[in-house]
Amino acid sequence: MAADMGMAGRAVETETVRGLVYGPSGKQLDVHRPAVTSQASAAAPTVLLWHGIGPDERDVLEPLARTAAAHGLLVPVPDWRSDAMDGGRSHLLESLAFARKEAGGLGGDGESFVLAGWSAGAGAALGVALRPEIVEGWRPKAVVGVAGRYNLSARTTGAAPLADLAAGRDPGVPVRLVHGNRDSVVDVQYSRELNEALRAAGRTVTLQEPETDHAGVIMTAYDPAADRCVPTTAEQAVRAGRVVARVLAEATGAGGAA
Repeated sequence: MAADMGMAGRAVETETVRGLVYGPSGKQLDVHRPAVTSQASAAAPTVLLWHGIGPDERDVLEPLARTAAAHGLLVPVPDWRSDAMDGGRSHLLESLAFARKEAGGLGGDGESFVLAGWSAGAGAALGVALRPEIVEGWRPKAVVGVAGRYNLSARTTGAAPLADLAAGRDPGVPVRLVHGNRDSVVDVQYSRELNEALRAAGRTVTLQEPETDHAGVIMTAYDPAADRCVPTTAEQAVRAGRVVARVLAEATGAGGAA
């Protein structure tokens, strides 16, 4: 168990359930949530959070997911593999099916369900809202895209979200974007372009640009030796991650400020 700053700046105990198998592929996910002693009687709003292109990197999102859980959220974070034959599509959709079905049993609210992703996970999340037919017409309550690029094919649909918008497809739900303005991996301009396209289409969208980079926006720093992002206590990353956690909470309707 760990204490993080949650709603109204209060320390909220969180806990993590690790290594749940989520589908026929046998992939695993971790669930971050308020500890039993901290939970209200109501089920926690659910945020399914997808990592980026690095294969099986659910651990990379743990600092952010734990911070979001301190807002009273249930946050499943699955592994998925971008190097799979289908680009990760089946892993992503299996994890979504699992989270929707099992949220209640894990202490979450399957109806107040936000779909979110970082980097390649961001486009994958938005793709589901733009093409709900891939999940039998279902849409999340909102989509949160963190440091994403939206002119590339989404891993869930095979279509670029910006192309779908240009073709008249409608996400049908609010879209919240966060992108570090010092991101040298995925330039913030990609989120700005999506923000402009959604506004032009009359859709509900917000964009926040914290002072950080691609790794910092999820409370990590890139470690060249490990070739992956690792947790950091750098002030700019902690501050940016709290922005993202607050956006996730607001997207569910939970609100709160870290």
